[in-house]
Amino acid sequence: MNYPYLIFSNQNNLIDGVVLRKLIIHKDPTGTLVETLRTDWQDVFGQEMPFAMQYFSVTPSGIARDEDKWHVHKYQEDRFICAKGRIVVAVYDPREKSRTKDNLNLFLMGPEKDEEMFMVVIPRETYHGFMVVSKEPGYLLNFPTQLYNPEDEGRVQNDILKWQKVREDFLSK
Repeated sequence: MNYPYLIFSNQNNLIDGVVLRKLIIHKDPTGTLVETLRTDWQDVFGQEMPFAMQYFSVTPSGIARDEDKWHVHKYQEDRFICAKGRIVVAVYDPREKSRTKDNLNLFLMGPEKDEEMFMVVIPRETYHGFMVVSKEPGYLLNFPTQLYNPEDEGRVQNDILKWQKVREDFLSK
């Protein structure tokens, strides 16, 4: 493996402000129901983290969203869940006053393995992106804390993470 990947049971060296929330999964003979966001989950919802909207995206296998660029928000925090497929979510901390400045976290997420089924909260002003590492498309759910605002949606050149190395770790096998 080229990079160390984090799952729910391995939360070593999380970037300041990143929260991992184990999802509640109910299974029975009729199927599966996953609780994705609740008002009583104070670590991922509340006054400081309101709910504004929800969306999902479908991304083909091997695709990194904006491969050469990071996403960054001044005001919004994202709450990502992988509902289908398998993804790697990358979060990099460029914040000058952060105790985790220059740290990179890579989260391996997907619904097939219990330890990979969680929500990751991405703090504002951190750089982030994701790649689908399953053979099938990845379905990403997001519950951002702000309504979409193109003025808050920034892009920054990615000179830190080599997505090709992530591809090699998962898709070249």
